[in-house]
Amino acid sequence: MTYSGDVTCEQAWQRLAENPKAVLIDCRTQAEWNFVGVPDTESLGKRTLFVEWIDYPNGAPNPRFVDQLREAGVEPDDELLFLCRSGHRSIGAAEAAVAAGFGQAYNILDGFEGPIDADGHRGGAGWRAASLPWRQS
Repeated sequence: MTYSGDVTCEQAWQRLAENPKAVLIDCRTQAEWNFVGVPDTESLGKRTLFVEWIDYPNGAPNPRFVDQLREAGVEPDDELLFLCRSGHRSIGAAEAAVAAGFGQAYNILDGFEGPIDADGHRGGAGWRAASLPWRQS
């Protein structure tokens, strides 16, 4: 494994609540943030960072991803918790963070909306399904 591991949405929330160095990074696209919603960590006294892993609309990796993490104030000893739509893109983001020298980078399983179900819909798992705080942006 080339990143620190996987955590559930609930475990990520607990880490955010307990660890002052834990940072939630939503690595979905601007379009997803605008139209689907975003996690809300204000009740924990924290801000969620929004850094695209894959550039929208062209679908290419964001060449400034690691630079943008640093510009947002992420420190090498922070515990980074990466969130995408379903828990797949966030693996790549966590791997890139570890490769860049960030010591703790985790993937949040099921992401914000979870996998596609038998009817072709999302929403049965993930951050929102776990009833964790979120809002429309």
